[in-house]
Amino acid sequence: MEERHSMEEKHSIKEKHSTQKIRSVEELTSYEVLEKRKIADIDSVTYLCRHKKTGARVALVSNDDDNKVFYIGFRTTPKDSTGVAHILEHSVLCGSKEFPIKDPFIELAKGSLNTFLNAVTYPDRTVYPVASCNDKDFQNLMHVYLDAVFYPNIYDNEAIFRQEGWHYELDEAGELSINGVVYNEMKGAFSSPDSVLYREISTALYPHTTYGCESGGDPGEIPELTYEQFLDFHRTYYHPSNSYIYLYGNMDMAEKLSFIDEHYLSAFDALDVDSEVASEPAFSAPVRKVREFPISEGEKADENTYLAWSLSAGDTLDRELYVAFQILDFALCTVPGAPLKKALIEKGIGKDVFSIYDNDIKQPYFSVVAKGTSVDREKEFRETIDAVLQEIVRNGFDKKALLAAINHFEFRYREADFGSFPKGLMYGIQMLGSWIYDDRKPFIHIEANETYRKLREKVEEGYFEKLIERYLLKNPHGAMVILQPKEGLAKLEEERGNLEYLSADGKKGKDKSGERGNLPTQAGGKKGRAASNEMCIFLILNISSLQLIPVNMIAYRQQYGSVDPAGIIAPAIVATFISTLAAVAYCKVMDGKRRA
Repeated sequence: MEERHSMEEKHSIKEKHSTQKIRSVEELTSYEVLEKRKIADIDSVTYLCRHKKTGARVALVSNDDDNKVFYIGFRTTPKDSTGVAHILEHSVLCGSKEFPIKDPFIELAKGSLNTFLNAVTYPDRTVYPVASCNDKDFQNLMHVYLDAVFYPNIYDNEAIFRQEGWHYELDEAGELSINGVVYNEMKGAFSSPDSVLYREISTALYPHTTYGCESGGDPGEIPELTYEQFLDFHRTYYHPSNSYIYLYGNMDMAEKLSFIDEHYLSAFDALDVDSEVASEPAFSAPVRKVREFPISEGEKADENTYLAWSLSAGDTLDRELYVAFQILDFALCTVPGAPLKKALIEKGIGKDVFSIYDNDIKQPYFSVVAKGTSVDREKEFRETIDAVLQEIVRNGFDKKALLAAINHFEFRYREADFGSFPKGLMYGIQMLGSWIYDDRKPFIHIEANETYRKLREKVEEGYFEKLIERYLLKNPHGAMVILQPKEGLAKLEEERGNLEYLSADGKKGKDKSGERGNLPTQAGGKKGRAASNEMCIFLILNISSLQLIPVNMIAYRQQYGSVDPAGIIAPAIVATFISTLAAVAYCKVMDGKRRA
């Protein structure tokens, strides 16, 4: 611990020395200030900057809030559903150049004074946010995260990819299976019908964009990801030229930016990164998509179907439409007596009815969902929705309902009460939702008082009725998504997946390098079910052997003041030799018994 403090003190001295003459952001020579202005709505002074050498984008929100927030984000647009963005998000937090311990994220979670610490993979971006009220803790969190994203240990340690992504395991019965942190996480996500529904809506509406892929990873496709593809994704997207850096709160912004430049950004040259989020061309007619999902034994399949009618709803950079559709969504399906929900419930089309408005993607969409229904109600479901909307356009919206919805969202915006989440964090996440689509527009959705004023006036002008007519009635860019339950599907898909990747009976699997190749089978036994002697030796060696040079343990010993941190190298080599010899001998003995 003393070693860590001394390192922090050294960094602090270096930062003070390098920034002692810098008094403001405008004086920084490594950054260009593109815009500076006060946003009265959030009582803050904001800066929009660009790092001159790399083109890194920087947004600052300076105010007197002591709960400081930092994040670095990258526009990540996967071209498939192998989950590479998600696996990388996990993996970069497994040690880095300046913080080589195995899991600095866990260490920070245990010992930091943070008010928020996480990393998030979105369909088109990956974000690493931290927050803290303590100045030194905030600086340390920022340092660890910057080092993690730019200099992760993934290039020196393939085991990180195998652990966080996917790998083979040998169970007690001698059968091979696929395992991995993200692989298992997404198996759980794909067993949730609500999660499957969101994914299917997105892929149905935007099939030719990054939203047509599952950024979290489809368990059926995750094992197709190779180690080299994983590294290439980091090389391509995790570069300052593709980064979005955000600082919020009461801090010396110039000092923080100097640190970021001197320790990280200045080491890179500008790179042309092709990460633009493409738009889906408008459909000429709606599409229909049916997907099965697993249910538990005993559940009735005919009472658990989902029907979802979804429509593309404009552009997220339209600041007025961005808020207006939230109000429309609330008034149609959420408030007591909401007309769309009421009509569907009264007809018994679904045990539950709800709506979705997702404006956190480039092309937002609006959905009406009937849960706990049957597929033979599809036509009635669609006709009821259209009938209610046509009546509203013809006779006008309930003005009180619209004004109540506007008041509800405006009050939430003004209060900025996000529960346990830091206010600056939520502002920053919302900013990124427009920033990655237009470098000039990070602040458009956190400056909303004028938007609410205009929408209140437009209630009397038939504005919301026109939105319904344009986007919900006369819009061909729509999709009917149907989720049909099937008992035993989860087990069937797991067995099918194992056979696809583990069977050698005319099928292909993946070897350890991630390249396509036949897996060995047990002589005279069932193909694809039992491991060969060679595979057993390979797996036992990996399980029994210790790391020859235990870097993480040396780092721990050094951190906690050991006089001879490297003193464990010789014992580790001896232990490795003995355990490996014993493992190989055991494997040979067991193979001899099997052959006998």
